[in-house]
Amino acid sequence: MSDLEIRPARPEELTAVGELTLAAYSAERNLVDGVGYATELLDAARRAELAELLVAVDGDGTLVGTVTIAHPGTPFAELSREGELEFRMLGVLPSATGRGIGEALTRAVIARARELGAARVVLCSLETMTRAHRLYERLGFVRLPERDWEPHPGVTLIAYRLELT
Repeated sequence: MSDLEIRPARPEELTAVGELTLAAYSAERNLVDGVGYATELLDAARRAELAELLVAVDGDGTLVGTVTIAHPGTPFAELSREGELEFRMLGVLPSATGRGIGEALTRAVIARARELGAARVVLCSLETMTRAHRLYERLGFVRLPERDWEPHPGVTLIAYRLELT
């Protein structure tokens, strides 16, 4: 993906980033009714304010992916602990899937974790997100079942970790 740039989201892109994230989750049928997650996915401005928000932009300047990086103890951190970097809300524009964008964004998170001196990268994901799980496992992430949790009744998030040290 030599024509792909991964960089922090710009203020003028935040609405589009939110829409892209929601579109990605909707296309993969990864939204659970009645939990309000769509509103959180759309609010890229809040993510940019309280976390690190990266975007993937193709050679034509089109936003094609995004990921949110959360530091432990911050509002978007769900399971990270001291010495870990967490990522969430990885999304790829539905028309751009299959081009390695999700992998490039995940590798950017790993690079950021190394840059910060983190010992590991962690994430949680819906049980049904098997396509994403295959990507994470291919990159060396392993299950972290002791940190699986339910943010809402009947919604199980499974945890993964990648050791960096």
